[in-house]
Amino acid sequence: MARTKKALNRVDMLLDELLANRQGPADILGASGLLKHLSKRLVERMLAGELTHRLKQSKEHEPSR
Repeated sequence: MARTKKALNRVDMLLDELLANRQGPADILGASGLLKHLSKRLVERMLAGELTHRLKQSKEHEPSR
C-alpha cells in the first residue's frame, strides 16, 4: 500500500518558513534560538489575554454608582 503525501496546512507552512534559515540545532534549541523566542512570545500573549479577561471581569462586577 503506497503512502499518500499529506497536503501542507497553514501551520506546516509557517514552520517551514521559520525553519528555512536555521543552520543547526543551536539555531533552534540554543539559548537565543527559535524555540526560546517562540516560547517567550506565546507566554506574553497568554498573559496579555488573561489580564484583559480579568480586567473585563472586574469591570463587569463593579458596583453601580
